[in-house]
Amino acid sequence: MSSLLSARLAARAACLLSVALPAIATAQPVQTMPAVTPVPNAVPAARDVAYPGTLKLVVDATDVQRGIFTVRETIPVTAAGRTTLLYPKWLPGNHAPRGSIDDVAGLKISAGGQVLRWVRDPVEVYAIHVDVPQGATELSVEFQYVSPVAGAQGRVVMTPEMLNLQWNLTAFYPAGYYVRRIPVAATAILPAGWRYGVALEPVDPAATGTVAFKPVSFETLVDSPMFAGAYFRQEQLAPGVRLNIVADTPEELAATPEQIQKHRNLVAQATRLFGAQHYDHYDFLLAITDKMGSIGLEHHRSSENGVDPGYFTKWDDGAGERNLLPHEYTHSWDGKYRRGADLYTAEYSVPMRNSLLWVYEGQTQYWGYVLQARSGLVSKEDTLAAYASIAAQLDTRPGRTWRPLVDTTNDPILSARRPQPWVSWQRSEDYYNEGLLIWLEADMQIRELTRGRKSLDDFAKLFFGVNDRDWGVLTYTFADVAATLNRVVPYDWNGFLDARVNQIAPRAPLAWLEKGGYRLVYAAEPTQWWKNREKTAKNSDFTYSLGFSVASDGALGQVIWDSPAFRAGLTNSAMLTAVGGKAYSGDALKAAIKAAQTSRQPIQLLVKQGDRYRTVAIPYYDGPKYPRLEKTGAGTTRLDTLLTAR
Repeated sequence: MSSLLSARLAARAACLLSVALPAIATAQPVQTMPAVTPVPNAVPAARDVAYPGTLKLVVDATDVQRGIFTVRETIPVTAAGRTTLLYPKWLPGNHAPRGSIDDVAGLKISAGGQVLRWVRDPVEVYAIHVDVPQGATELSVEFQYVSPVAGAQGRVVMTPEMLNLQWNLTAFYPAGYYVRRIPVAATAILPAGWRYGVALEPVDPAATGTVAFKPVSFETLVDSPMFAGAYFRQEQLAPGVRLNIVADTPEELAATPEQIQKHRNLVAQATRLFGAQHYDHYDFLLAITDKMGSIGLEHHRSSENGVDPGYFTKWDDGAGERNLLPHEYTHSWDGKYRRGADLYTAEYSVPMRNSLLWVYEGQTQYWGYVLQARSGLVSKEDTLAAYASIAAQLDTRPGRTWRPLVDTTNDPILSARRPQPWVSWQRSEDYYNEGLLIWLEADMQIRELTRGRKSLDDFAKLFFGVNDRDWGVLTYTFADVAATLNRVVPYDWNGFLDARVNQIAPRAPLAWLEKGGYRLVYAAEPTQWWKNREKTAKNSDFTYSLGFSVASDGALGQVIWDSPAFRAGLTNSAMLTAVGGKAYSGDALKAAIKAAQTSRQPIQLLVKQGDRYRTVAIPYYDGPKYPRLEKTGAGTTRLDTLLTAR
C-alpha cells in the first residue's frame, strides 16, 4: 500500500471516529408484579341448630397386630349438592391443631352404592368436599386409621395387649353445625375376650366383642375415649366413679387394698374441696405400659392416663407418676366445666386461644399437688420436695428475663412439644408449674389477709363448685377470676395476677414460701424424691451445680443457659465419655464435683460431639447443690395445713 493511500485511510478513520454515535439504550430490569389471589373459605360456618339425623359410626379395632382401625360411618343428608365433611383438628386438651389426618388412608365416600369423587379443600386440608347426588339420603364413609406402630411415627395407640380408641381419630363430621348439635351412635368392635373402660353408656352393659353405645353428641363422643385390653381390672372408687386399669401383663394389675384406698381418698378429697361434681359418672382410664404411648389427657367424665410398669408393683419408687390422676381428675372442674372464654369453640376447625391456660393448667397443677398429698397418693414430704424442684427450676430460668409467662400459653401451637435446644432460655409451657407457684402465692396471701380463716379452697367452691352435676361448659375471663378472688377477700387481685402473668418478672413468685413457713435452700444431698426421680429417669441431675442433667449412657440432657456448662461450650447434643480421665458414670461426676471444692481445680470432662472429641474444663468449685424446702419455724405451718387431708 502506498504512503498516500495509507494517509487517506487514516484521515477517513479519524473523521469517522469524530462523528458522535447514538447512545445504545440500557435495558431496564423487569420485575413482574403478580396479582394476589384471594384465599377462599369454602367451609360452611357452624350454626347452633340441630343436625337433621343421627350419624352411625362403627370402628373395627381388632387388627391389633398391625395397629389398623377400620371405620365405617353413615352420615344422613337431606339435599343434593356440595357437602363438606371435617376431620377433628383443634382438639380440647391439646391446645393446638394436632388432629392426625395424615394417618387417614383408603378414604371412600359413596351414596346409594355409587362411589363419589371427593376433593380435599386446598386451604383447610382437614375438610373434604363431596357432591351428593340427587335422591341420596345418606353418605357412606369408609377408611382406615393406620395408627403409628413406632414412637417415631407418632403416639402408639394399639398393641397386641391393649388399645386406646380416641373417636376423633376415627370419624368425620358434617360442616355447618355446632358439634354439640350433631348426634352420633357409635359401635366398637374389640378383640375377643377384651374388656374396656369408657364414659359412654353401652346399649347392652353385658356385651363384649361388638359393643354398641347409646347416642350422644359428636362433642361428647370426642370427649369419651376408650381403653381396652386383654388384661383388665375395674375398681369402684365411689358411687359413679370407676378406676379402669389395662396393663401389658396381668402382674401389673396387682394393686393392694391400701393402694386402691388412696385412689378412693382422691375422689373423696376432690369432692370435698370443690363441693360439686361436674359429671353424671366418671371413669379413670389407666394404662400401665411401656408399649402403648404415654398420655395424660383430660375429659369431662373420664381421663386418659398412661404410666410406666411398676405403678402398683414398685409403689415406693413411683411417687412422680402418682401426680397424674389427681391432675387429670381436677380438670373435670378446671378446664372442662370452667373453661377460658377464648378457648371454647363451636367445632374443631376453629382455632383455640390459650391466654388463660395459667388457670386451666396452672391451677389444675396446683390442685393436683394438693390432692396428691391430701389423698395420701404421695406423701407430704415428697410433695414438698417436688415444690422445691419446681421453685428452683423457675426461679433460675433465665428465659423469664425476656419472656412473660402469658406468652408461654402459645407454646402448644408454636412448638407442639417438639424438643427445644435451649429450653431454659426459650421457656416452654411454663404456665403449668409457674401457674402452680402463682396459685400457691395466692393461697398464702388469702390466709395472711384473713388470718387463716380462708384459703384458695374457698375460691375453689365459689368458682368451680357451682351447679352440682352440671357437665356442660361455663366459660370465664381474666376479670371473672379476679372478681371471684375478691369475693373471698378484697385485695388488688387484678394487679396481683397481671404482675405475675402478663409482665416480665426476673424472679419466680416465691413469696408463698416465707408466708407458708418454709424457705428454699440448696443442699449437698438430694431429697429422697429427687433420688427416686433420677432412678426412674435413669439419669443424674446436676442442674444447680454444673448446669445440666446427663443420662446413664453419658448423653447430655438440657444444658442451662449461662450455666458453668454453657460457658464451657457444652450443648445437649454432646456425650460425656470420661471424667478426670476415667470412663463416665454419674457417681464419678458426683465425686469430681465434691473433689473440686477442695482442690480448686477445674472438672475435666472428655466430650464427644458428632465425630469429634474434646476435653472440657469446667471451673466450678461450689460443690453439689440440690433444692429442698427447709422449715423456718416450729409447729404446723400454713403450707403444712394446705397439704393436710380434709
